[in-house]
Amino acid sequence: MHLWVARRIGQTLLTLFAMSLLVFIGVWLVGNPVDMLLSSNATPTERAEVINAFGLNQPVLLQYWHFLVRALHGDLGNSWVYNMPALKLILQRMPATLELALIAFLFALIVGIPLGILAGVKPRSIAAKSVMSLSLFGVSLPSFWVGMMMIMLFSVKLGWLPASGRGSTVSLWGIHVSFLTLDGWRHLLLPALNLALYKISIVIRLTRAGTLECLQQDYVRFAVAKGLSARRILFVHVLKNTLIPLVTVLGLELGSVIAFSVVTETIYAWPGMGKLIIDALGVLDRPVILAYLLMTVLMFTLINMLVDFLYVLIDPRVRHGGEK
Repeated sequence: MHLWVARRIGQTLLTLFAMSLLVFIGVWLVGNPVDMLLSSNATPTERAEVINAFGLNQPVLLQYWHFLVRALHGDLGNSWVYNMPALKLILQRMPATLELALIAFLFALIVGIPLGILAGVKPRSIAAKSVMSLSLFGVSLPSFWVGMMMIMLFSVKLGWLPASGRGSTVSLWGIHVSFLTLDGWRHLLLPALNLALYKISIVIRLTRAGTLECLQQDYVRFAVAKGLSARRILFVHVLKNTLIPLVTVLGLELGSVIAFSVVTETIYAWPGMGKLIIDALGVLDRPVILAYLLMTVLMFTLINMLVDFLYVLIDPRVRHGGEK
């Protein structure tokens, strides 16, 4: 197990290195940040001062080398717009994004797993067909359109929920969260539901497929022959084995919820990392873009590692590194 952990840490570092190189070169090739930071009336002297201050007159590989050396010391550079460390700026916005993503992920689990089990246990019923039809809509409809329609209905027409912002927050272990206040929940509900809609559909389909497969297995038939109750068969034998493939996919889905909440945060003006990266792309704030992408890759790899651990806990047959 120790060898496997060391191997995964090495893979994570290698992934971060490769990603940082690709992203740095890609961001360097796109546009000229000096044109974004200065007005069209700027003098050549002013442009030269900005170029020298940001080190843009150096070769791209030398710029990357300086970035890599600073990154190994925990310094991802200063934001060109906010004039503060890019990593600190990302960490300030990260709690809002993680809160939104985790609430949306919980919505997906709470709603998707029961509906998926219902659709799998009684696949020919009207309720199951209705659930699968709704899941098809959830997969097909674009999230930005759904978000705007939700704002039109619940905020503009009905006036039940606010359309933007994070609402009131409280400090929990030094981190500001909004799910502990009523006003925070009112601001959180719409973006979380919008972000969870696609994931709910994915969970429903995965759970239904797993349930249908498990119901055909010999151990379920043997449990029925033993006279076990339908509740025990469903929750002990079927659900537990359905979670094995579900955990793998949901681990990746959690990472995608965190990484791709950009659209939802932009629509609802949610002050998270997604809104920050959109603003940074608008002005080509390279340090912030690099810091955001590296943190996203790091979260993805850590979530994948956690999923592997959960896989071992759920299915004892799984062993790493050839262990018996």
